[in-house]
Amino acid sequence: MGDPVAEYTARLQEQEREIRCLSAEIESLRNPQNLNESPQLDGLREENARLKYRLNILKRSLQEERSQCSKSMMNINQRLQEIFGEAIRASCPELDNPPLAVTPNQQAKFGDYQCNSAMAMAQMLKARGAKVNPREIAEKIIQNIPDNELIQKTEIAGPGFINIHLKRMFVSKLLTNLLLNGVQPPPLDSRKRVVVDFSSPNIAKEMHVGHLRSTIIGESMCRLFEFLGYDVLRLNHVGDWGTQFGMLIAHLQDKFPNYLAVSPPIGDLQAFYKESKKRFDEEEDFKKRAYQCVVRLQSKEPDFIKAWNLICDVSRKEFQKVYNCLDIQITERGESFYQDMMTAVVKEFEEKGLVELDEGRKIVFAPGQSVPLTVVKSDGGYTYDTSDLAALRQRLFDEKADMIIYVTDSGQASHFQLVFAAARMIGWYDPQVTRVEHAGFGVVLGEDKKKFKTRSGDTVRLMDLLQEGLKRSMDKLREKDRDKVLTPEELTKAQTSVAFGCIKYADLSHNRINDYVFSFDKMLDDRGNTAAYLLYAFTRIRSIARLANIDEATLRKAAESTEVLLDHDKEWKLGKCILRFPEILHKILDDLLLHTLCDYLYELATTFTEFYDSCYCVEKDRQTGEVVKVNMWRMLLCEATAAVMAKGFDILGINSVQRM
Repeated sequence: MGDPVAEYTARLQEQEREIRCLSAEIESLRNPQNLNESPQLDGLREENARLKYRLNILKRSLQEERSQCSKSMMNINQRLQEIFGEAIRASCPELDNPPLAVTPNQQAKFGDYQCNSAMAMAQMLKARGAKVNPREIAEKIIQNIPDNELIQKTEIAGPGFINIHLKRMFVSKLLTNLLLNGVQPPPLDSRKRVVVDFSSPNIAKEMHVGHLRSTIIGESMCRLFEFLGYDVLRLNHVGDWGTQFGMLIAHLQDKFPNYLAVSPPIGDLQAFYKESKKRFDEEEDFKKRAYQCVVRLQSKEPDFIKAWNLICDVSRKEFQKVYNCLDIQITERGESFYQDMMTAVVKEFEEKGLVELDEGRKIVFAPGQSVPLTVVKSDGGYTYDTSDLAALRQRLFDEKADMIIYVTDSGQASHFQLVFAAARMIGWYDPQVTRVEHAGFGVVLGEDKKKFKTRSGDTVRLMDLLQEGLKRSMDKLREKDRDKVLTPEELTKAQTSVAFGCIKYADLSHNRINDYVFSFDKMLDDRGNTAAYLLYAFTRIRSIARLANIDEATLRKAAESTEVLLDHDKEWKLGKCILRFPEILHKILDDLLLHTLCDYLYELATTFTEFYDSCYCVEKDRQTGEVVKVNMWRMLLCEATAAVMAKGFDILGINSVQRM
């Protein structure tokens, strides 16, 4: 037996291809310039009618199979765009690329979605010398809307807005599909290979608050790509090569001369780094020896490679403590990985005549860039520019990436612009085919709106910050007397979920492009758009079924047999909000701005509260407190809300707990 979903998908794709061919034929037959008065005209008209008939049958078949076979969540907005795109093309075939604008309606009384294309189309026609009222265009669009499964009715408002009302039964079926199949991603056109470069601390230096944003944002992007079905490679481009290793190895040799036989007990690598830097700045002999160590390391002498590995291993253990706290999965591939590739990269640029000499340096000017890349220094050494070009080339040609995302602070934007421009110039990738993008972010500020520092003015260590988060979240839970109702194990789970969830959410809920103020008080506040509020809302939703003694098996059985009624305004509002999840993910895929998901989850939680306050899910006897009636379709709405919230938390890297 083959996979029925795969078979259906293949059939759907074949039908869609045939529809496109038939549509093109109809357009061709409709165009009078293609027809000469001849005895064949009647035959052509007959063929046109047959094609239209067959096209409609195919479309109906496609709609039926779409609704029956797909376990995926439908992107309603995208489906409406398909429908209105077809209607717009049919109503104004003379316009090339007519505008298509379909958005959720901001005022429920006017409908569920709105198409605002008519006004822009009127402007385009006016530019061509045809004056047409936008309302007339809107009328023509409505007349050309094809048969479909989801639109109940349309209305024209104002200067030409088209208000769209969805069929309640259709929305109910989509909710049932979600309950039976879980929160499934929208179908993929193709499975892309994605490389995400994030976190990237420096060896021999501790991770500080500056690494927090790259680590959290990069991890969440990876989770989104993975949920959507992409093949994701998470890369940690650590700074594990360079002149600083000369002074570290020289200091290691002096402090632990037996390091080759006995692993040196370096407890505080940061202090070790500071000691070696002090000696490098103050002792001339040490400085000379440090430079010799760099040369011997780059020559790959075994003793020096071992010393280098020892230092890297100490750092890795420290990094891993942070990654374990934040539940980060990442593959280390530092600068050292690309060392042997850099000579070939420089040679390739030279062979294509793209390298210029400038006071002993070898530089590359990319089109549209006023600053060059330095690919070889005057002393013959390579630079970050060379290393990043080698890394990009390896990811394009060896990893065969379709998408490469660099998650670093916005201060590096101009550097990556240069690197990407040089790569395009030499022909490594076509931006129409391969997406290479820098996802920059602002800095973390203290509550004084200045760069986040300790009281002594030092950079905040990330591990200290996470420990402080744990302490504060436990204080918050005890303040709410949760230690009196939760078991010790449940309390610890709630503590880590709140602490690390709040730190992640505080970052992700802000537009990454902007700076953001780090405040434990704000992020642990259980009011407003915070992880604390959402986690409490989630546990409350999960508790509704538990307190009514309804188990998962009962809910599953109800989902198979109970229609999700959406008669009450608040039921309808919640049902539509739940189903916007795929639209939200599609938008983030375009702009990589994760705060959109946070805003959506907050909207979903507040919409649920409105529903729960207005619609009884469980009715109890006021005197005895016994359950007298369960409105099962409303319990299913609770379950669907919780399922989408849980998936949203998962993409954000937040561990949701059942009890808090």
